[in-house]
Order: sequence, then structure tokens, then C-alpha cells
Amino acid sequence: MPTGLHSKKEDGLLVDAPVAGRNEKRKVTAVRILVAGAIGLLLYFAHVAFVPVALACLFALVLSGPVEMLHGLRVPRSASAVLIMLVLLGMVAGISDMLYEPAQHWFAEAPHTLKIIEKKIRPVAQFMNRLDALRNSAGNMGAAPHPQTQAPASAPDETAPFMLLDATRGVLLSTLTLIILTLFLLAGGPPMLARMTSALVSDLESAHVMRVIERVRREVGRFYVTTSLINVGLALATGCLMMLCGMPNPFLWGTIAGLLNFIPYAGPATTLILLSLVALVSFDGLAHVVYVAGSFLGLTIVEGQLIQPLLVGRRLQLNPMLVFLSLWFGGLFWGVAGVILATPTLVALKVVAKRSAGGKPLTDFLSPG
Repeated sequence: MPTGLHSKKEDGLLVDAPVAGRNEKRKVTAVRILVAGAIGLLLYFAHVAFVPVALACLFALVLSGPVEMLHGLRVPRSASAVLIMLVLLGMVAGISDMLYEPAQHWFAEAPHTLKIIEKKIRPVAQFMNRLDALRNSAGNMGAAPHPQTQAPASAPDETAPFMLLDATRGVLLSTLTLIILTLFLLAGGPPMLARMTSALVSDLESAHVMRVIERVRREVGRFYVTTSLINVGLALATGCLMMLCGMPNPFLWGTIAGLLNFIPYAGPATTLILLSLVALVSFDGLAHVVYVAGSFLGLTIVEGQLIQPLLVGRRLQLNPMLVFLSLWFGGLFWGVAGVILATPTLVALKVVAKRSAGGKPLTDFLSPG
């Protein structure tokens, strides 16, 4: 009898152990979901504080390569960081000055441009209005007519100037914070990161973390340098192509195409829509509009399917669905800054997964196909 009871208890333990393990896994999963939700809410509601920090980390990763190269030539890191930042700001100022006049012209002509677009798409709009009227008349058969009430005239919004000033102040503060943090990160360099990581973890883990950070810095920096060169080539090719198509301000559209191409999928699509609208306004025939749109579409296909994989390589290619979702959630959480940070975050995550011991499932999850 005692032996039978003991075996039953052992059998009970053998049966209950997997159940306890599953319950423990469910608890861990629930805690992880709660932590991820709390982090998401924090990033969403405190985006004003986190966006400059995240952008500064991205810029520091991309610009650390030139800074370290100058440091290898015995130039102090602080002087190298200031020099690189001045060159970058000078390039941004030069591009902005080059684009200011044609962009101002298009903004000034915006009401006239909208009238031209409305005139050219009026037949399609009239056809859709007729369909809508037929649908409404069929749906309102037998319904009693409702008296129309005139909407009260809206008073002018007196708070608009103050809202504009507040938004301008926020942008200036965020930009200044971004520049200062980027300079600190570039001037500190790997020694600052080594001190910070060694203060938090053991020496062995600190060395591993430093190797992973160095790998992320090299891969993300190489990725963005190569992507920047490709986008410069795309901007020049688009400008020349638009000149051959007879488009006004061709290099304005080329510059816009190169800048928007940093955003995967959404950037080229936005450029295609923009070029199609400009061609619709500028030319009379629909064939010319199709010619402009088709030319740019063929150029982006060559860039995306041939040049990008050839120069960037397949080791950092990402799942297109995950890229699209990251762009969507990045834009939802942080707006334009979230869209900018979406792709490099996935690239850095893939590099970290490849350098980690158990990171193969995450690497396979992030990889295409």
C-alpha cells in the first residue's frame, strides 16, 4: 500500500511538472506583454523627450566612422565631431538654399495649380458625383425630406499664431538638443561607451557589449553611407530624366526623390505621386504624364532590384512586411522621426541578433524569404 501511494504521488508529480512549467511560461509571457505595452505607452506619450535622443543615437552611429577616421590621424575626437557636424550642417544649408527658390515658386503657385488639377480631373469627378447622386437618391426613396439648416459662420481662430509660435519653439529646442547630444556622443566615442557599459555589467559582458556596439556602428554606418551614395545617384538620374521629359525644375524633383528614397517603399511611392501631379499640371496630354511616371517607376525598379542588392549586399536585407509595419508604427508613434528611425532600428536589431548566441530565430524572422 505505501508503495502504491508513493508511485501515485510520483506519477502526480510527473503529470503536474509540465503543467507548472506551462503556467510559468504563460506568466513570463504575460509580464513581457505588459512591459512591452508600458514601454510603448511611455514612448508614445513622452515622444518629445525620446525623439531627439533616438535621432542623436542614429546620427552618432552614422557619423562615428568619419570621426574615428580623423581620430586615427591624431585629430581629437571633440574637434573631429565639431568639424563633421559643421560640414553636415553646411550641406543641409546649401541644399536648402538651392531648393528654396523653386520650392517657394511652387508654393506660391499652389492655388493656381490646384485649379488646374481640378479642371483636368473634372470629368472623372463629375462621373463620380453622378454615381453618388444616384446612390443617394435610391437610398432616400420614401424618406421624409429634412429641412436644411444654415451652419453658423465660424469665428476666426485667434490662437493660431500662438500655436505656430509654440510649434516653432518646440522644433528649435528639439533640433538644438539633437545637435548637442550628437556632439557629446561623437566626442565621447568608444571610450565613453566602454566606461558606461563597464559600470553596469561585468568586464566579460562589457567586452561583448562593446564588440556588438562596434559591429552595429560599422554595419549601420556602412549601410547608410552606401545608401546615401545610391540616393545621390538616384537624385542625379531623376533630375536628368525629368529634364529629358521636359519637367519644370527637374533637379528639384531629383533632390526630393533622393531624400524620400531614404524611406523604403513609402518614399518612392510619394515621389511617384508627386511627379505624376506635377506632370498633370505641366502637360496637356495624358500620354506625357504616363511617360513621366513610367520613366521614374522604371528607374526606381532598377535601383531597388539591381543596384541596392548589389552594393548593400544581402546580409542586411530585411523582410519587406516587417519594414512596412515598422514604418507604419514608427509614423504612428513618432511621426516623421519614427519613419526615419524605423529601418535603421531593424538593421541594428538584425546585427545584434547575428552577434548573439541565441539570436538565430530573430535573424531568420527579420530576414526576407
